[in-house]
Amino acid sequence: MKFKTNNKNKSKRIRSGKKDFKEKRDKKVNIPRELTFYESRIMNVLRRDRKRVFSSRELYRISGFEDKASFYDALHSLENEGYIINDNHDIVLNELKRECEGEIISLSKGFGFVRPIDGGEDIFIPGRDLMGAYIGDKVLVSDIEKSKDGLNGKIVRVIEKSRSVTTGTVSFENYYPELIPDNNLRYNPIITHLNGAKEGDKVLCKLYKDYRDEWSECKVIKIFGEAECARVCADAIIEQYGIPSVFPEDVLKDAEDISAKGITSEDLNKRIDLRDKNIFTIDGADAKDLDDAISVEKTETGYILGVHIADVSHYVKGRSLVDEEAMIRGTSVYFADRVIPMLPEYISNGICSLNAGTDKLAFSCIMNFDFAGKMLSYEFKKSVINSKVRGVYSEVNEIFNGSATEETLKKYEPVKAELENARELALILKKNMGSRGTMEIESDESRFVLDENGVCIDILPREIGEAQGLIEQFMISANIAAAKFSQELNIPFLYRIHEQPEPQRVRELVTLLKALGIPCRELLKEKPTTADFAVILERAKDTEAESLVSKQVLRTMEKARYSVEPKGHFGLALKDYSHFTSPIRRYPDTSIHRILSAYLEGETVENIVKRYTAFAEASAADSSAAEIRAMRAERDCEDCYMAEYLKNHLGEEFEGEVSSVTRNGVFVRLSNTAEGFLPVVLYKNNNFVFDGAVTQRCTKTGKILTIGTKLKIKVASASIATGKVDFAPAQE
Repeated sequence: MKFKTNNKNKSKRIRSGKKDFKEKRDKKVNIPRELTFYESRIMNVLRRDRKRVFSSRELYRISGFEDKASFYDALHSLENEGYIINDNHDIVLNELKRECEGEIISLSKGFGFVRPIDGGEDIFIPGRDLMGAYIGDKVLVSDIEKSKDGLNGKIVRVIEKSRSVTTGTVSFENYYPELIPDNNLRYNPIITHLNGAKEGDKVLCKLYKDYRDEWSECKVIKIFGEAECARVCADAIIEQYGIPSVFPEDVLKDAEDISAKGITSEDLNKRIDLRDKNIFTIDGADAKDLDDAISVEKTETGYILGVHIADVSHYVKGRSLVDEEAMIRGTSVYFADRVIPMLPEYISNGICSLNAGTDKLAFSCIMNFDFAGKMLSYEFKKSVINSKVRGVYSEVNEIFNGSATEETLKKYEPVKAELENARELALILKKNMGSRGTMEIESDESRFVLDENGVCIDILPREIGEAQGLIEQFMISANIAAAKFSQELNIPFLYRIHEQPEPQRVRELVTLLKALGIPCRELLKEKPTTADFAVILERAKDTEAESLVSKQVLRTMEKARYSVEPKGHFGLALKDYSHFTSPIRRYPDTSIHRILSAYLEGETVENIVKRYTAFAEASAADSSAAEIRAMRAERDCEDCYMAEYLKNHLGEEFEGEVSSVTRNGVFVRLSNTAEGFLPVVLYKNNNFVFDGAVTQRCTKTGKILTIGTKLKIKVASASIATGKVDFAPAQE
């Protein structure tokens, strides 16, 4: 790279300092956002002479600034986000432009989209710049630029190839076999080899390129069954996402051997004995892997909270067959009709599950709180416990609201005092959480009711009661203590982080809130706090826009992930947070237990750093990816079950309300949480005009469709294979 300058000495210094520029240039850069007015002024000057080095004084003069403070604010912002290189007030455009790693999430003939690994807006890739990449490929994108239509870029390298397979439904609609793909492959590949598949089958296909280098041909390599069956679609979704659903025989044998060892006298000698404590579990009625139990004592100065977690790391040793399989899986995955566990049942539902009335090895976090809910101290101990009661959320909620039967009250009699103490402390902790300004986002989870054949016959909103909130508060407390403990020791660790929302997403939220008429001045400052978002949610509460605002706030947030750096948790308004409490179903928790166990067993901090630094980094990255995979698969499966339920109600009328508005129509959410799309062209007077935000208005009749509008609809169509549901107006 050559730099133009009028100063020979400066030119010599700059040329000899190219390495310094390169080091600055090669640092990681963020995804572009829309530039401010002042930033655009600077960038316009630099882009006119892309290779020239400007002094900051010269750039200030040419850019036409009159206010130095505004100039330097804009300059520092551009440098921090990688638009420019600033070497001791010598400014040059970052010729590497902007790079990021991402994954191909959508592919059409002629273009595709990449989703950045670290989050952010999807990037449009023209066909000529796809480098032959397929959906699921990990790629490096460069030349990322912002246009009025969004981000554009080009793929410069395929980092990791996917399997180039997809699931879909066999169709003969065009008189030759083609695949209607389930993923975002936006065209139907021709099936060259059916291998026994027939029309309407859900299949797995291997994709091939044709002579034009297009992914346009495929062959069937696996047949799942009838596509219009949600259970079959769930099988295909598991396969599509590459989620391991069957444990290898050697892993099962290893798990069985581990389970057979049971608890030895040597195990007991190294632990504190808490079997006389009134410890108990509270979980869902159908839960089998009970990995957390609690105890709460009231003292003269406050409360002693014990959070006792299944000691998975005692049984699952690093680099064992079970451990290697668990790291691949990363997390348990929950579908409407099944659970795909991270650990074999010998461990998850057996030796490690904290079943009532049996001695179990635990990893206990003992915390002392004053009556104001301030955590005064904490300690981590290996323990042996014996749960006195197998609590159930619904039963505890009945006790709290006064509707419990005598039979239920008798069941909980052994822990009656502890349950009352727990309720008191949880209410204090919840109040403190509110004082920190945490957000209470409305839950929109669904519960699916299946018949004996696995067919969805009902959908219900998932209820979150006081008992669920109580356990959540105690688990959060233990997770905070674990994060604090690791930082005191300065050891490798995994933190659960949730970063500050991107400014562009906040601006989009502000646009929506203004359209809804919800005041949002708090979000206009440079870095809105968690409390600012909490205020917005409170303003929307009990209004027709509550559900939409909750969803949009959630979309505005960055995705929580695991990191070896303690960057804090924005959503919980916490500086220190980790995941310690679910080692049966989350690998990061197992990783944390392993690191803490090493310290408690007397290993030096120096040795722990050497032994676990690389492990923590790998676990954080792999666990974050596994969590995203599980969330996407669970969401896709829910869509199929919703479609299965509504397909049995074709032509029937329901009442719902508009949950979101698009250019072509509105999404309508029913009271049971099922959702479908209603195209505005189906109205007789369909001269609707979209305001670009939240409203469709008919210019002929004045009819308004906006967030919260109550509508009577009828179910027009439901495709189980794709999870797509369409509604039609029930009446004009």
